[in-house]
Amino acid sequence: MPSTISAAVARRIALAAQGFTRPRPATVGTRQFGLVIDRLGVLQIDSVNVFERSHYLPVLARVGPYDKSALDALTHGGKGPFIEWWGHEATFMRRDQLPMWRWKMKRIRERDLGNPDSWANQNLPLLQWLRDELASTGPIVSSAIEHDANHSRAGWWEWSAVKRGLETLFRWGDVVSAGRTTSFERRYALPEQVLPTALLDEEPDAADAARALVAHAASATGIATASDLADYYRLPADITRAAVRELADEGVLEPVSVAGWGAEGRPAPAWLHSGARRPRTVDAAALLSPFDPVVWTRARAERMFGFRYRIEIYTPRHKRVHGYYVLPVLVGDRLVARLDLKNDRQAGVLRVQSAWREPEAPPESVERIASLLEHTADWQGSGTISVGARGDLADELAGVLRAERHESR
Repeated sequence: MPSTISAAVARRIALAAQGFTRPRPATVGTRQFGLVIDRLGVLQIDSVNVFERSHYLPVLARVGPYDKSALDALTHGGKGPFIEWWGHEATFMRRDQLPMWRWKMKRIRERDLGNPDSWANQNLPLLQWLRDELASTGPIVSSAIEHDANHSRAGWWEWSAVKRGLETLFRWGDVVSAGRTTSFERRYALPEQVLPTALLDEEPDAADAARALVAHAASATGIATASDLADYYRLPADITRAAVRELADEGVLEPVSVAGWGAEGRPAPAWLHSGARRPRTVDAAALLSPFDPVVWTRARAERMFGFRYRIEIYTPRHKRVHGYYVLPVLVGDRLVARLDLKNDRQAGVLRVQSAWREPEAPPESVERIASLLEHTADWQGSGTISVGARGDLADELAGVLRAERHESR
């Protein structure tokens, strides 16, 4: 009979697995970046930078303020230890982890080419032209390839088709990332132009690779349902189930039941990683990206924290409940608030467009939130914090910060 773990203990186990019980380092550099990414496995990439680009924020949440250009040197240069692929959505990951995804790249390619009506099959000449173009030019951004395509003897390809073709080849592994420009454009390259020979030739068995990915997902989550484990790296359910069975047989995973995780508050089956820590307390304080692993699986965030979270970027303004770019706020072991933030870079102002308190948030948490915002403004180079009127936490937060006020939009 699996042992039962309380929801509060499960929450602390999960946060410890994500690095929120570790002391923040006195200085942050290459080693600390590597430790964070090794723990999480991936940093999800998102192009929206109304507040800050998403991949910077999980690092900030775990180690505190740091020099973003130092992280850029590792992720954007094309020759550093990190590379991009679809490890969850688009993500940065260790370069030497790329071969673990070759089985999935093959699946995607076979799916695309196995359908006679697929976009890929309808555009095979374009895909070959893109390969030839990269062989000729070396690493290059899509906008430059699109320009060449419009002047190529091969045909007048549409810009959208060129970008889609590059992304198709990228998902197949026929094209890889060669870093990013200062404007955050991805450079595309053929694998042999970027990867060392050892990585080009490495191709782990699919079952072994999937088992390693599920094992890491279990380590990174600490305690999780089977669906949580599958979602961490967006793995197929059948592959995840097979890997879980093997890991359970090996003693890496232990079946448990978590109180309150099931329907109507009933216990639900879950898996506990053998190395998971069970801290008595968690004294975290962090702004979380919408794409932080703590909350990127929305059902898990709701189950673990009672926090129903939906990103409203694509929701019409008049229908938004909390705001455009809303970040959950972690204090202790609970999500206590959500803030809609904007970095007004031209004015040098961090704008809190709206601030909302979560039910049962401790009254003293507002002081921790204010301190977080002050440190974040310093990190972003904002000299001022301004708080709008929207949200049931806005007035109190503005008072604690002694912040400027602005009209909410």
